[in-house]
Amino acid sequence: MELTTILAQTAEITAEPTTELTAETELIPVDLIWEQIAALSWLEAVLAISFGAVYMLYGWRIFKVLVVICFGLVGLFGGIKVGQQFDEQLLGAVIGFVLLAVLSVPLMRWAVSLLGALAGGLLTAGLWYAFELPGKYILAGAAIGLIAGGMISFIIFKIAVMLFTSLGGGLVTVAGLVALLHQYESIQQPPTEQVKDLFLNENWFLPVLLLIATLIGIAIQNRLIKGSREWSV
Repeated sequence: MELTTILAQTAEITAEPTTELTAETELIPVDLIWEQIAALSWLEAVLAISFGAVYMLYGWRIFKVLVVICFGLVGLFGGIKVGQQFDEQLLGAVIGFVLLAVLSVPLMRWAVSLLGALAGGLLTAGLWYAFELPGKYILAGAAIGLIAGGMISFIIFKIAVMLFTSLGGGLVTVAGLVALLHQYESIQQPPTEQVKDLFLNENWFLPVLLLIATLIGIAIQNRLIKGSREWSV
């Protein structure tokens, strides 16, 4: 009986790290993100870089349209999930998209502030991941950025606009850039996979690229906004 008890306790202790590791892997689906980026063609990557650069540097001029699109997409995916319960995915997607897109127009300031808060949460979660802090607490790190980003966004509205447009554009730009580098490596003789190794094995790689792109976007947008007389919130 004692031997059986000891073996059972040992099995439980051994299984705990595996369970935690699985939970962390599911929380940050790096492999899935890489698959989506690697699937982009060179043309799609160039288009992503072009659109992302405009989004990142000039998002302040079209932020209202971007807010409507962002909330419309949230409604789209939410509508699909709800529609699945009633076997009406298409109808649910359409209703969800239209509903949130329309609601975001009169609630523009609240919508922008919410996106600014989410951008802050994503940045702090990225830093948490980059410094290889405990993955099971990454949501706590994201919550800190969410609260800080939300407070700043409500106090200074322009910061919210610059933050979410720079981060959103940075995400698209970085994805296109990484995909293009991966395409370039694949045609070398012999082919190399340095970008893939950095993406999958180095926690700092993606957060640093995203942070640099976001800071560049904020810096340039801040200068452009100061020089624009016609821009208004």
